[in-house]
Amino acid sequence: MSADGVNKERRRFLLATTSAVGAVGVGLAAVPFISTWLPSAKAKAVGAPVEVNVGKLDFGQILKVQWRGQTIGILRRDERMIEDLPSLDDRLRDPNSAESIQPGYAVNEARASNAQFLVVNMHCTHLGCVPQLIPQVGAQPFDDDWKGGFYCPCHKSKFDMAGRVYNGVPAPTNLTVPPYSFLDDQTVLIGVNPEGAA
Repeated sequence: MSADGVNKERRRFLLATTSAVGAVGVGLAAVPFISTWLPSAKAKAVGAPVEVNVGKLDFGQILKVQWRGQTIGILRRDERMIEDLPSLDDRLRDPNSAESIQPGYAVNEARASNAQFLVVNMHCTHLGCVPQLIPQVGAQPFDDDWKGGFYCPCHKSKFDMAGRVYNGVPAPTNLTVPPYSFLDDQTVLIGVNPEGAA
């Protein structure tokens, strides 16, 4: 104890204890605040690749999944659907997909790495509506010589069975093909290009 009646050791002890408790309190108060900066599990999942089993898809059937907030369609095409594609080239705005978005391995007539499966973003390139798949061949109210494909009833845009846009419709480009790869004969991984592909 000093001459003025103050216990300096006790004062140092109380000051150190108060400082330590204050620091712990600030740390505990900061944890919830800092944790709000971290992405949620839902946010992480939104951008994560999506694994899809396509083994049970019948020919002409489409399976729709969500990836990055977009509807992705996986369509299984039969031989006729694939063989009809070249016959439509003169009716299409971008038959060679030169002005459309797709990975390099999908710049072909089928717009696919495996012609049997079309993997495509289902949102119309006009205003983002989701076109209907109409696989039946034959006259339709919107096309007298329909070979099957996608039709957007909202604004009348038409796409063939490879998601290629017809001439004279509001949609400016073909449906977008997202990055994807086959893990095996029955499993597609949407969001990841095949190894070595661009």
